[in-house]
Amino acid sequence: MIVWHFFRVFIHLLAGLLTCGLLFPFSSSATQEKLIRRWSRKLLAICTVDVVFDDRSQGLHAEPAMIVSNHVSWLDIFVINTLHPCHFVAKSDIRSWPLIGWLCEKAGTIFLARGKQREVRRIYEGLVHQIQAGKRIAFFPEGTTAAQGTVLPFHANLFEAAIEAQVPVQPFVIRYVDMQGEFHPAANFIGDMTFVDSMREILKAPKMRAELIRLPAIATRDAHRREVAQQARTAAQQALNIAEPV
Repeated sequence: MIVWHFFRVFIHLLAGLLTCGLLFPFSSSATQEKLIRRWSRKLLAICTVDVVFDDRSQGLHAEPAMIVSNHVSWLDIFVINTLHPCHFVAKSDIRSWPLIGWLCEKAGTIFLARGKQREVRRIYEGLVHQIQAGKRIAFFPEGTTAAQGTVLPFHANLFEAAIEAQVPVQPFVIRYVDMQGEFHPAANFIGDMTFVDSMREILKAPKMRAELIRLPAIATRDAHRREVAQQARTAAQQALNIAEPV
C-alpha cells in the first residue's frame, strides 16, 4: 500500500512540474494562485492530511502583510498554500530535494543560505520590494523545524522587511493532530530525518489533521524587529498552550 501512495505522490509531483513548466509562464498571478492552492490540497489529500482553518484573529487580520508561522514539517508550506499561496523564504538545501525543490523554486520560493549575513541582507532588501509590489511573503522565523509542543526562539532579522515595507505581520500557528486531538508524531521532521524518511512516516501513519490557526495581526509602525518577533512567538506559544520554561 505504501508503494502505491509513493507512486501517487510521484505522479502528482510530475503533474506539478508540467503545470509550472507549461501553464505558469502564460498564467496571471490569480490563476497561478488558484493552481497552487488546488495542487497543495491534492498533495495533502494523497498524504491523508485533512486541513482545518481556525480563524482566531478576532477580525484583526491584514492583507497585505508578512505571514509568519511556527515550523513543524515540510508539509507546512502546502498547508498555508491551501489558504494563502505565498512566496516563502526557505533554507537553501530545500532546493536540492528531489522534485519538491524544483517545484518550490518555480512557485516563487526564496532560498536563503544559513549563516551568511550578506545573503540575509540581500534577501531582506528583495523582500521589501516584493511586499511593496503586492506579493504575499511568508517565512518561518524559527529558522528550522521543531518538534510539536515546542516553539523555538524567533529570529528577528527578516521582521525588519515588514517594518520597512510598512505592513503588519500576520502570524499563523500550525499543529498536526490525530483523531483524538493529540499531537501526531508522524508530522515531526527533525534531527537527521530526510525528506524521503518523513514522507514514508506520513504515508504509513494513520490519517492526521492539520490545523491552520490565524492569529491577530501585529502592527509594525514605529516598532523594533525584536519586539515584533517576540510578540509573534508569544502569540504562537499561547495558541499552542506552551509555557516558557522557568
